[in-house]
Amino acid sequence: MGTKTVDETGVKTDERKTDERKTDEATEAAASTEAAEATEASEAAEKAGTDTPDDTDTPDDTDTPEDADVTGKTDGTDGTEAGPTGVGQGAGAVVSAGLGIVSLTGSWVGTVASARESLMGQLQTSSSSDVGTLIEKGYGNAWQATAMWGGIFALVALIVGVVVLARPAFGAPGRPQAPWIKSVAWAGVALGVIGLLLAVLKYTDVLLGLPATG
Repeated sequence: MGTKTVDETGVKTDERKTDERKTDEATEAAASTEAAEATEASEAAEKAGTDTPDDTDTPDDTDTPEDADVTGKTDGTDGTEAGPTGVGQGAGAVVSAGLGIVSLTGSWVGTVASARESLMGQLQTSSSSDVGTLIEKGYGNAWQATAMWGGIFALVALIVGVVVLARPAFGAPGRPQAPWIKSVAWAGVALGVIGLLLAVLKYTDVLLGLPATG
């Protein structure tokens, strides 16, 4: 009876040892599995952390629009420098309008010419001359001189205005003329036509002719 007791005790002891070994092995396996999972998770987090800067390296991409803008600006400035700026046309339009105004209001050249003709008429006549001759020499020639110089200014204003308006047809294609240049040039042409017409009418005594002496 004692022998059996020892055997059973030994067998039970061995079974307990094997169970404890299995439990230890399972625990170690679970611990190693958790450690492997934790290692993989940390490696994945490190990869994700190292990948995000690569993905966020967008400043290099965002620099390209600035380069494109700079290129576009330089191209635009080169184009404007190469093409006509329209400064000459604007100046010509202003000159045309100014000459047209002078042809209507008078100039110092016309005033001096009128006074000179009046002086020459007085020198060429005498107290014995008739009234018609005195009026013609003293006033008629002076008025005609004023009309002639007004007509000259009007003609120049007309020519300059027409040249400014016709300039785009002989310039760079695809570059329209500024609206204000056209407006001022047309004003110069109109004033030149009016001044030239009035000058011709006055010079031929159709407008404001000499008074009759008879």
